[in-house]
Amino acid sequence: MHGIGGVAAAGAALTSIRLFADDSRLSKGDAALLQFAAAAEFIEADLWQQYNELGGAVDHNDQPNPGNPAYVAALQLLDGDMPQYISDNTDDEISHREFLNAYLG
Repeated sequence: MHGIGGVAAAGAALTSIRLFADDSRLSKGDAALLQFAAAAEFIEADLWQQYNELGGAVDHNDQPNPGNPAYVAALQLLDGDMPQYISDNTDDEISHREFLNAYLG
């Protein structure tokens, strides 16, 4: 999953360099690249949200759900912080999605 986010971040970084260098509006190619990145972030956020519903920690940013207690217990045997990691990553991916969509808007 990090591969898609890496491609999106690299594309956005390259586009922002050009935007700030010549202070112009988005070209069609730049917009298409950012739309591709936004689509990738939409999918990534959705996948993390599903993973969070299964084994993430519930905090003020998440919709309340008990998850799967047996799955959460197994995750915590591997790494006690894993449910919180899942929840935090979910919040990050939602933020990426929202930022790109707001920028394109």
